[in-house]
Amino acid sequence: MSATAQSDAPIYERLIRERGDVAADARRTAEATWREVGRAMDFRLPRTIGGRDGGLPLTAM
Repeated sequence: MSATAQSDAPIYERLIRERGDVAADARRTAEATWREVGRAMDFRLPRTIGGRDGGLPLTAM
């Protein structure tokens, strides 16, 4: 729920106005962290130079 959406929870809306939308901020932070972890922990097989078979792994250079 965003701060601009109307709801039947006026207390929640007041808290969002006063403190910010903590749930949305946490969700954005979690998504960014998930993307960063995905880049840092890439467990795919290393690509090779020279095609599929018999090439040198890129990590050998």
